[in-house]
Amino acid sequence: MHKVIAIMGALVLLTGCAVGPDYQTPATPEPEVFSEGRTMVAGTGDQQRFWQGFDDPMLEQLIDQTLTANHTLEGAVARYERAAALLYGAERDQWPSVTASATAAEQYLADSEQSPPGDGPERVQRYQAGLAANWELDLFGRLRRATQAQRAELEAAGADIGAVQVAIVGQLASSYFELRGLQQQYQVAQQSVALQQQSLDIVEARVEAGRGTEFDQVRARAQLERTRAELPALQAGIRAAMHRIAVLTGQPPMALVGTLSPRGTLPESLPVIPVDSPGDVLRRRPDIAAAERRLAAATARIGIATADLFPRFTLSGLIGSVTADTSDLFTGPAETRRVALGIDWTFLDHGKVKARIEAAGADSRAALANYQQTVLEALEEAETRLVRYQRAQQREERLEQAMNSAEKAVKLARARYEEGFIGYFEVLTAEQEFTATRDATVRSRTAVTLTMVDVYRSLVGAPG
Repeated sequence: MHKVIAIMGALVLLTGCAVGPDYQTPATPEPEVFSEGRTMVAGTGDQQRFWQGFDDPMLEQLIDQTLTANHTLEGAVARYERAAALLYGAERDQWPSVTASATAAEQYLADSEQSPPGDGPERVQRYQAGLAANWELDLFGRLRRATQAQRAELEAAGADIGAVQVAIVGQLASSYFELRGLQQQYQVAQQSVALQQQSLDIVEARVEAGRGTEFDQVRARAQLERTRAELPALQAGIRAAMHRIAVLTGQPPMALVGTLSPRGTLPESLPVIPVDSPGDVLRRRPDIAAAERRLAAATARIGIATADLFPRFTLSGLIGSVTADTSDLFTGPAETRRVALGIDWTFLDHGKVKARIEAAGADSRAALANYQQTVLEALEEAETRLVRYQRAQQREERLEQAMNSAEKAVKLARARYEEGFIGYFEVLTAEQEFTATRDATVRSRTAVTLTMVDVYRSLVGAPG
């Protein structure tokens, strides 16, 4: 017994090494600045709650509801809780497991089982109670590597929650601004209908006075009906955006139709976008954090597989009481104790173990490749969205100027038409240009707002 205890003590002292590679965060090349970011003014607002910069209480209310009721986010939280439970189990595997047991048995022995053989049935009673403990001595780090892997998975699941938050907040904000843009487009289309109805009235009055032609009247009516035909499609788009917003907030599609039906507007002024260095952005993005943590987990699993090359040592012990009479339980004569050291070494499965190690190594390389690709795609996404935002702003400025000129052209064309200096064709052309330019201006304003939301999604971390 003393020899067993001495051997076990020596083995416990050896517990400390862990086979397999130790994880190191891979170095990632980072540009010093974003190519378009240097033209933007740094801001001091709360990047993680960027939607507050739009100063829209309805948007803030919807996003707050989304962050508490979205079912996709609930699923991510549940996966995090699962990972936390698995980590707790992995940590407990490193400690002894203790079980309590008790049995009461009664047996009648046959003559051949009796000693010495008897001439009739013999009844044997046996009562047993005790505590048994088993402890795997983690000499080669199998259990520690398993804990490392599961802890990294837990951290990855936490980062996944952040990534889902960024995604659903971005979807909600985009859907909301799409709705407001469509509502403005619908208003513009109605204004165009009113404008073209006025033109038709003018043409009809001139026809009745003998100063116009039926051809002008037909063309004016065709232009009016073509503009009216755009209204149903805009109404369908408005309703679809409302449905999307409701589902993102965890409600049935029709739940917010009444709330969102009053026409809203796009932001008159957009918040300043703070642009940090690419390195800061990469460290803040939850999708990159999740990919990096899964790489750490895959690296730890190489150690788990490698540990199978070595024997497993198990320390077990028992303390209890065994007696034929319940009154003798837990007395000195009925006491029983056992201490044992077990060795389990499947050395004949060396080939299978090597295969598992190679598979774990391949998983680690795949995780590394995924991490590196995630970093590159994050940089690409940020660069692309920044340049789109810059160009969308430039386009909007030019369309504003074009719309002002087109509006003046309509007024001049009408005046000249009423005075008889030009035909209706020139008026029709001017109105078509004005209608198209005004609609394009609203679409451009929507696009600028949406690209700003996309930029924030690329640059910020999870909502705090």
